[in-house]
Amino acid sequence: MARERREIKRIESAAARQVTFSKRRRGLFKKAEELSVLCDADVALIVFSATGKLSHFASSHMNEIIDKYNTHSNNLGKAEQPSLDLNLEHSKYANLNEKLAEASLRLRQMRGEELEGLSIEELQQLEKSLEAGLHRVMLTKDQQFMAQINELQRKSTQLAQENMQLRNQAAL
Repeated sequence: MARERREIKRIESAAARQVTFSKRRRGLFKKAEELSVLCDADVALIVFSATGKLSHFASSHMNEIIDKYNTHSNNLGKAEQPSLDLNLEHSKYANLNEKLAEASLRLRQMRGEELEGLSIEELQQLEKSLEAGLHRVMLTKDQQFMAQINELQRKSTQLAQENMQLRNQAAL
């Protein structure tokens, strides 16, 4: 049997009005939470009852959401501000894209690719850069080898001492 549709108007009975308020408030908070979880949205809900009692729900910090709302509502009147921000973001994107292209070209050149357009001075700079990098790599490798050698020597000394102790115990 289908439920009867209620006309939306003020409920005259104070007790029935309070019961309806409580049930609908819970449903509203549940829907707000579902919207927040399902859609990863920032949701803030503030409800004042007829008696002035505050009920609220926030998917994150209420103050952060209110600040975000205030910032957004203040920017609604400024139609040119978003386009300025968009232009700034576009220029940042273009600048980063250009830097990425330069870094990619430099990396390819360090691999020995795309060297045709370079002058003698640029090739010499690249060579010096590669030699400095190779020197740092060799130093790091030598340091690691020395650390391994020292560790192996320490273990060798320790094993020799243990071997002597075992021989002395076996001789007794």
